Amino acid sequence: MNLAVFASGRGSNFSAIVKAIQQGKLKIKLQLLICDQPQAPVIRRAQRAGVRVVLVRREDFASRIDFEAAIIGKLKESKINLIALAGFMRLLSPEFVSAYRRRIMNIHPSLLPAYKGAHAINDAYKARAAFTGVTVHFVDEQVDHGPLILQRKIKISPKDSLASLEKKIHTLEHKLYPYAIQLYVSGRLESQGRVKAA
Repeated sequence: MNLAVFASGRGSNFSAIVKAIQQGKLKIKLQLLICDQPQAPVIRRAQRAGVRVVLVRREDFASRIDFEAAIIGKLKESKINLIALAGFMRLLSPEFVSAYRRRIMNIHPSLLPAYKGAHAINDAYKARAAFTGVTVHFVDEQVDHGPLILQRKIKISPKDSLASLEKKIHTLEHKLYPYAIQLYVSGRLESQGRVKAA
């Protein structure tokens, strides 16, 4: 089974996936990094890991349709079975989502549906919530929405700073995402995201 990771930034979840594969915890071939930002640190991470980088900049295409068609072409070339969004800061069109229905995963740093959007950790921290967490879900046509795969809760301590909370969230993400992908690989996910009994 072949995996493509889509990322726009630092790429810490990308590296967690690479590490899980190297350790034998995740049995999938990471074929591609799809990135839309030429200066993104994730590109160097991919190069060090020997993963092919496909840089696809939106501004190089006349339309969103053409931009996504170029990405789909690369996915088909590499026979990609599963897409993992890991900080990819572009919304995928309904047509793209439909083409890869139940084959696009996303990880989000909150207990969805709480704290959607790009500032979820900060939003939970500012709200002085007692808990937050991490969600892995299948992507659908709505933002930070779709069938849930896994959720894990994190307590927000009164002693937490925003930085310490971010660290706790990212540590959990790096464990949960490879595990969720392996559930998919092993056929333990139903179409609605529920985990089948072992």
